[in-house]
Amino acid sequence: MAKYQFRVDVEPQYLPEQSAPGQDLYSFAYTITITNVGEVPAQLISRHWIISNAAGEIEEVKGLGVVGHQPLLKPKEAFQYTSGCRLRTPSGTMQGSYFCVAEDGERFEVEIASFVLDDGSSRVLH
Repeated sequence: MAKYQFRVDVEPQYLPEQSAPGQDLYSFAYTITITNVGEVPAQLISRHWIISNAAGEIEEVKGLGVVGHQPLLKPKEAFQYTSGCRLRTPSGTMQGSYFCVAEDGERFEVEIASFVLDDGSSRVLH
């Protein structure tokens, strides 16, 4: 087991009631569970997202914490939150990273693998 390691699990969801396809507006929620699978307590300090839609437009989002929190996670502890984004196409992807600081002062990044946002109307990203 790595000394400094968070696992990130993502569940994206299309929100039809908050979308307006006729106006090229597609809303998505994503629920993220961050689990400290390392050996040292560590705090999530900031996030960096790269959001891409099917037209190739890219938006970067950087900021402190997640949904107003900077959770300090002991080994085996988890923190779950739900957030969202809007796209101008029915599908796209998100990927990114969290910047964290361990209780002993060690700094590390946690990569968030690319995941798909899709309204379910198509099977393939264009």
